[in-house]
Amino acid sequence: MPPCILIPAYNAAATLREVVLESLAHGYPLVVVDDGSTDATAETLDGLPVTLLSHPVNRGKGAALKTGFAWAIQQQHDGVVTLDADGQHDPGAISRLLAEADKKGYDCLLASRHSQFEEMAGLRKVWNRFGVWCIRKRTGFEITDSQSGFRFYHARLLRAVRLEKDGYDLEMELLVKGWKAGFKIGSLPVPARVADGRATSHYRPVQDTWNICMTFLRYM
Repeated sequence: MPPCILIPAYNAAATLREVVLESLAHGYPLVVVDDGSTDATAETLDGLPVTLLSHPVNRGKGAALKTGFAWAIQQQHDGVVTLDADGQHDPGAISRLLAEADKKGYDCLLASRHSQFEEMAGLRKVWNRFGVWCIRKRTGFEITDSQSGFRFYHARLLRAVRLEKDGYDLEMELLVKGWKAGFKIGSLPVPARVADGRATSHYRPVQDTWNICMTFLRYM
């Protein structure tokens, strides 16, 4: 099966439909995981050719990703492209991300916002720079944006690692466990439409940054 597109969504009724429509233009199967939304997130998908999976309560971005990964593996998709539901990422770059991953044999390829770090504020900017330095120092990977949610994962990586986290730190867990298991990880410059998405993101700057740091230290 070809790769699929996975969008975790929580209270994203204002933005999700447009993100899905742009993503569908690439011709790949698409799955949305509604992570216990209390607005009309699910209803915005009416009439669209997508698979909708739902959590009865909000469990976190990582939990939504794990639900989507399990579905993709069960359906025997070769890989998964993840992007956020709030419109920060550019769905127009999906095909380029997949082509680069296929050309260079990446098991995980991150769409990097490195050129936009100066547009971010507070802990986001500090952690993004620090996270990149830590990853490079420890692994040698030239990853320029360790926290981008716009990524490609090959199915062989998703089948090989056992994931535990339910929050934003799951994406760091995937990077570290993928590296330790010997998978090839890299990044591709892809500017985000909104570099600092505080207005639409559910990311909690202090708590989630702390969780990501602790995840990095634990699995390293």
